Amino acid sequence: MTGENLRRSGRRGSQRRGPDLGSEDSQTLAEVGEFGLITALSAWLPAGPRTLVGIGDDAAVLAVPDGRVVATTDFLIEGRHFRREWASAADVGHKAAARSLADCAAMGAEPSALLVALAAPPDLPVSWARELAEGLAAECARGGAHVIGGDTARDDHVVLAVTGLGDLAGRAPVLRSGAGPGDLVAVAGPLGHAAAGLALLEAGLTGDRLVARDLVAAHLRPAPPYEAGPEAAGLGATAMIDVSDGLLADLGHVAAASGVRIDLDSAALRPGDRLVAAASAVAGSRRHSVRTDPVTRPADAEALRWVMSGGEDHSLAAAFPAGTRLPPRWKVIGTVAGGHGVLVDGQPWAEPPGWDHFSAC
Repeated sequence: MTGENLRRSGRRGSQRRGPDLGSEDSQTLAEVGEFGLITALSAWLPAGPRTLVGIGDDAAVLAVPDGRVVATTDFLIEGRHFRREWASAADVGHKAAARSLADCAAMGAEPSALLVALAAPPDLPVSWARELAEGLAAECARGGAHVIGGDTARDDHVVLAVTGLGDLAGRAPVLRSGAGPGDLVAVAGPLGHAAAGLALLEAGLTGDRLVARDLVAAHLRPAPPYEAGPEAAGLGATAMIDVSDGLLADLGHVAAASGVRIDLDSAALRPGDRLVAAASAVAGSRRHSVRTDPVTRPADAEALRWVMSGGEDHSLAAAFPAGTRLPPRWKVIGTVAGGHGVLVDGQPWAEPPGWDHFSAC
């Protein structure tokens, strides 16, 4: 993190100690200052084996054995992607890391590093920043990556801009543009769980029920199957994408880039009992709320909508040559044919296919 690269020491193998911040529970960022925060972050975020120069210089230096670097970037904005009244700082750290690391995996790469730019209010507790760093580090560890730098700034809200870096390990990158007629379309990871969790949070239905807790956790801390990306590349995947905006929207990008039509089988995408139960609970809460329209769609239809267009699960969807023997984690959900667009059971989907930041809808 530079601040210009988080200006404190942090070369590989060095022993770093955090600053004496006293009681983090009672201190704010304004009290410790930018460079006190940077020093603390450099201690809270461990360097990885590929980090040749880490936090402390104008830029980091990362070993790239393949000679090519997969790079991606994502925002995580308070009030748009998370709310502090719902999400802990650790939740925010996990989610911020997952979004970029999943993009690397979707190219067939092994995630290797993150650069994290953090803007925050001066009255933000230091303890919140530390918990954020712990969440970032924990999700990076799950994906095999490390935070190697970034930046800090002041803002009225918490904003993270995260750049993810990945290593192809000698493999060709898996693009969106390689799918061809006859290919299988498969997905690794859950669909609709994050959307269900968001709906439960909005309805105030977090409760103590296991189903609600699991789905809410899927929204607050998505868990992409990072290892499935390189696995798909090794199996000969012809196209791949991270399901972030909605399955239909993201497969629409694959269809457009590849110049093909993708035919999905709704039977393979049928929501499970947990999603239907969550949709039923959300519908019930709306019927008893004076603030919302009491007219709701059937629970199974709402659950299917979450699966088709909910997004933010950060699962991986890929196309494979016909006849490819897929590992159990991959579920076939359709096929590729000549034409354009995405059809469900031979018909266009009648509702918005997913999220668009600049759409009027």
